[in-house]
Amino acid sequence: MKYKTLKGLQDILPPEIRAWQHIEATARDIFRAYGYQEIRLPILESTDIFIRSIGETSDIVEKEMYTFQDKGGRSVTLRPEGTASFVRAYVEHHLHNNPAPQKFYYMGPMFRYERPQAYRYRQFYQIGAEAMGIEDPRLDAEIISMLARILHGIGLEGLNFELTSIGCKGCRPAYREALRDFLGDRLSSFCSDCQRRYELNPLRILDCKVPECITARKGSPPVLHYLCAECKTHFDSLKHNLDLLKVPHTVNPNLVRGLDYYTKTAFEVTSESLGSQKAVAAGGRYDGLVDEFGGPPTPGIGFAMGMERIIPLLKSSDTASGPELFICPLNQEAAEKAFLIAEELRTRGLWVESNYESASLKSQMRKANRISAENVVVFGGDELKNKQVVIKNMIDKSEVSVNLVVDEFIKILRKIGSR
Repeated sequence: MKYKTLKGLQDILPPEIRAWQHIEATARDIFRAYGYQEIRLPILESTDIFIRSIGETSDIVEKEMYTFQDKGGRSVTLRPEGTASFVRAYVEHHLHNNPAPQKFYYMGPMFRYERPQAYRYRQFYQIGAEAMGIEDPRLDAEIISMLARILHGIGLEGLNFELTSIGCKGCRPAYREALRDFLGDRLSSFCSDCQRRYELNPLRILDCKVPECITARKGSPPVLHYLCAECKTHFDSLKHNLDLLKVPHTVNPNLVRGLDYYTKTAFEVTSESLGSQKAVAAGGRYDGLVDEFGGPPTPGIGFAMGMERIIPLLKSSDTASGPELFICPLNQEAAEKAFLIAEELRTRGLWVESNYESASLKSQMRKANRISAENVVVFGGDELKNKQVVIKNMIDKSEVSVNLVVDEFIKILRKIGSR
């Protein structure tokens, strides 16, 4: 019997994993520059956490959550997104008592049961950030700018930053009624889910992906026309501050977020290279969510970026490489010397490989090519006798003679690597 990964899940193997590590390392460096600290959250949470925050009528809660009863009879769910888990931890550990803004980031797997397709898996990975305690739209602009720096830092270009405001509890009821009036006459054109949402939460209809529903809702009133004075001022200030930070952006009045907790600012980063699944990252403000979890009134804003959406955009980038040095020993004495030198070079931070079994030089050179070694050095009787070897660069085919001394190896290898 052959075992395989479950449908919608994937193994992430070398050399692709180096692209993932490149993204994570870049994000960590930029998070640190902005004062964000890492938080690690459980994969499994009480189901109520997601129903309360995401919304009972959302596709995630209605169709996509991995929910089951544990042995204690409790309903638990594999987290479908990170913000709800974060806010639970934020309230539980009284993190609001720290000076504002409190800034956090996390990395890890999320789970949604949906039809697997390109760039969409049932277990998928996100990098997320959350900033708490500040209502000022400059924080909104700063977190969008930080996201732009991360995406640019990993080598992505040609991305579209789209933003809108979806209002607040004060102005959204008027928009909800205007939307209901518009949709009422064409309700029969919508799917059964949207017909049910019409009464419970008509805004959900704007997030439906059924082609017939997308067509039927065309011409619906834009939410920006119904913003209260406070939300409009906040949105105008956000755009002004993004201009100050030189973050290119466009206003998309039809942008809809699929989670109920968003207020005011909502944004998405998209790439036309991904087809219909074009969102690379998304986020927004959620000023009422901490209250919902029993904490004090606390504004918040965050985003999440999808690793599976980013990786295909990096395929043409040179994020993967092989060992910095491959040592080819030609006899037993050389193999022992190679064994010792390889170990010492590794303690200096270099990635070094050496052949473990007796093999011809041709065979070893073939192996060095297969593992994409950057440099190769041959250890034979003459090299050991003269205590001198030649380092051959496998990329430009240049050769450098070097004494058989570890410090000399390091000096030459680092010089080659900096070219």
